[in-house]
Amino acid sequence: MSNQLYDLAEQLEKAIRACHDFQQLKQAYEAVRQDEMAYRLFTNFRDAQMRMHEKQLTGAEIFPEEVEHAQKAMILAQQNEKLSQLMALEQRMSMLLADIQRIAMKPLEELYRSFMETE
Repeated sequence: MSNQLYDLAEQLEKAIRACHDFQQLKQAYEAVRQDEMAYRLFTNFRDAQMRMHEKQLTGAEIFPEEVEHAQKAMILAQQNEKLSQLMALEQRMSMLLADIQRIAMKPLEELYRSFMETE
């Protein structure tokens, strides 16, 4: 039975790669890569996000100037049309994957809920 689940997961991967939202996201990434200014803004924004995320995970202190730098990088990225479109498409794809995860987790959630109700 678990092999069947892996087969279904691989089918899901192929379906995600083929879906319109993913294809649009790939095109948006390529458009950013081809635009030197957009790519520079993107890498600056991504690097600032990654530094902040790493500090959050490790519990390291985040200094106000780091927050300010990350906010400025985000504002500049949002003002770029290609990056703004990329972020919107990433958000749409993220929501789709969250919905898929919610559906996949439903059997476990129902099991846990039924277990808690028997107490």
